[in-house]
Amino acid sequence: MPNMNKNQITAAMVAIGDELLSGRTQDRNIAYLAAFLNIKGIELHEVRIVADNHEDIIAAVNNLRNRYNYVFTSGGIGPTHDDITTDAIGAAFELQVDYHPVAFPLLETHYKQRKMEFTPARQKMARTPVGADLIDNCVSVAPGFRVENVYVMAGVPDIFKAMVLSIEPELNGGEILLSANIDCSYGEGTIGDPLAAIAKKHKDSSIGSYPRFDGNRYSTQIVVRARSQEALDAAVSDIETMLVHQRSL
Repeated sequence: MPNMNKNQITAAMVAIGDELLSGRTQDRNIAYLAAFLNIKGIELHEVRIVADNHEDIIAAVNNLRNRYNYVFTSGGIGPTHDDITTDAIGAAFELQVDYHPVAFPLLETHYKQRKMEFTPARQKMARTPVGADLIDNCVSVAPGFRVENVYVMAGVPDIFKAMVLSIEPELNGGEILLSANIDCSYGEGTIGDPLAAIAKKHKDSSIGSYPRFDGNRYSTQIVVRARSQEALDAAVSDIETMLVHQRSL
């Protein structure tokens, strides 16, 4: 398990599904999770998109869970034949997979109330690695699950969002990263060298530049991130001074 340093809590995500890699489905979960974690003070360091392949899922999860405090997966826990995430997670942790003693009657009651047959395909959604904790699903009942620091959730955006919100209270957050945006009328090629010098000076801040083109001219948005207001203000001040100097040239 990675070190749970209060000042830096890290996470990774594995988005699972052939449809993501083929372009049939545009992923919305990555952006949602990134924004959610940012508010919690959890730094999303890596995202992998993996096909519905047993060995690839195992390899991705095992690599990431040993490097980050949290790993979140989306996709592949439904009722169809290509929903293989549950079995892959079981294999990653060397755990047997079986019907969860709470999830199975929960789903059985749900389908009975809807006067729908609780088919083997639907029963599949009650399977988890043995000993897993369930993740509540207030949208369609079928739960996700957690094994150690790996949270396994559905790929449908509304359900993924509901599951993320349900686990929010148990996630340990770090210091929230403060940020400031500076709009710059110069292209990256013009400010690249002085901005690099400022970034080297302010090692306790993260400074990124993002080019823009409106069809006529290039400009740049500079984004500064830091864990303290003092560090943020110092970096922003030097950037603004640099831009004033640039305008005088």
